[in-house]
Amino acid sequence: MSFHITSDGRSVVPLVAAAKQLPFQESQVHPVISAKTNETVHYFQSATTSDCSAACDAAWQAFAHGLEGNTPWKIAGVEQRRTLLERVANLLLEREEEFIRVQQLETSSGLLWSRHNVRTTAKYVQEIASAVSSIKGTIPPNDKPGTMAFVFKEAIGPVLIIPPWNAALNLCTRALAAAIGAGCTAVLKASELCPYTHSLIADVFTAAGAPPGVINFLCAARPDASEVTEYIIANKHIRKIDFIGSPGVGKIITATAARYLKPVLLELGGKCPAIVLDDADLQKAAERCARGALMHHGQICFSTERIIVQRKVAEPFTKALVAAVQALEAQDFAGTAVSEGIASHALEVLQEAKSKGQQFIVGDAAYRSGHPNSLVPAIVAIDPATNPDDLRIVDEETFGPSASLYVVDTDEEAIRLANRSAFGLNAAIHTADLERGMRLGRQLEYGQVHLNWETVYVSPTGPQGGLKASGWGRQNALWGLEEFLEEKSITWHGK
Repeated sequence: MSFHITSDGRSVVPLVAAAKQLPFQESQVHPVISAKTNETVHYFQSATTSDCSAACDAAWQAFAHGLEGNTPWKIAGVEQRRTLLERVANLLLEREEEFIRVQQLETSSGLLWSRHNVRTTAKYVQEIASAVSSIKGTIPPNDKPGTMAFVFKEAIGPVLIIPPWNAALNLCTRALAAAIGAGCTAVLKASELCPYTHSLIADVFTAAGAPPGVINFLCAARPDASEVTEYIIANKHIRKIDFIGSPGVGKIITATAARYLKPVLLELGGKCPAIVLDDADLQKAAERCARGALMHHGQICFSTERIIVQRKVAEPFTKALVAAVQALEAQDFAGTAVSEGIASHALEVLQEAKSKGQQFIVGDAAYRSGHPNSLVPAIVAIDPATNPDDLRIVDEETFGPSASLYVVDTDEEAIRLANRSAFGLNAAIHTADLERGMRLGRQLEYGQVHLNWETVYVSPTGPQGGLKASGWGRQNALWGLEEFLEEKSITWHGK
């Protein structure tokens, strides 16, 4: 998507409805600032309620009637939807270097993370495309003689999609692909931290053949976000909200949607545990725990925030963990936070732990010297009996390159401690015993459990979503498509 260039030469990410840029308003222009350099990289336009109305109307017209002679998207054929998504996946790979550059520019992400996002995003879209033809209704039995019942799967309607910045390409594109693949249209409310990355995703869908109005692009500055979001949710044309982000904002989104009786798909934060059992490969477990805690500066919902190790192996494991963290730190593996606010929150949680006498096994509650908004990677030892109300790090998502370490004696204690969290997104178990791992995995209150791997893992072919305060609903493949479909029953009672 092209920038709007102002009279004084500023590049502004514009707003778009029905494939046309909405009127430019100088008073609505805000900067995007790199956390790595503290420099303004470009600008974006914050939406007004008038812009929101235009986007919602365009989404409805494209869904129900079709714009500019196009077929209404709700009845677009399977081949058209599948082919669109296949083209999107191909274009993502063709424009890989561009997407790497803009992610790094806006979110200060590292090269490996940015490249990983492009390639995994293409896989997500390819898998969703392959599942489009698996959408099927049913013909259930009927208790009235001579009557036939048909249950059809139909697209729910225009969807408000609110993606985060931390996996800027991956999570936004996956949400759009599932909604559009199911036959819905979308109003995309981009993150104000990466508006250009999100606008380029909309651009890719358009270039792949999405008709006008299938994707409509908005963004809102922080002071405008609450009003803009509620205005869109309240709009009669919006039928569902897909939100990925923090639990705090998720609660607000859910409460707002409830006022207007709109369903919500939520993927929220986590306090993901990695359990290291006494029969684990300690070196590999330590490396996986360290990577899971530090990757992308800990700014992943699936980040390893808690490490629970059994006492029999606690000493050698801790030694290996310290070495693994130090090795990654030497490679600048963690990188930089996306913003000053995200970095300062992570630091505050660590500083509180330090002020209350918690032992730092490795690292410190501090910024890295010469690296703005980049924290020293840290592992903090915590007594398993510590009350979450007394210490924030126990069950508050830090979103920084750190983890807390707990030592327990038994399998039962490990499960009890892991499940004590308010969250339930991802978990890991390190063990040489598959039966033991499966048995304990079934007891964990988490949407995904990974044996002998990082908590930071998800497959495009499997369902992804949380339990408890980590949200509800599932993403990926047919599971993701089903979130944007509803059943309609039609019965035939004879002539």
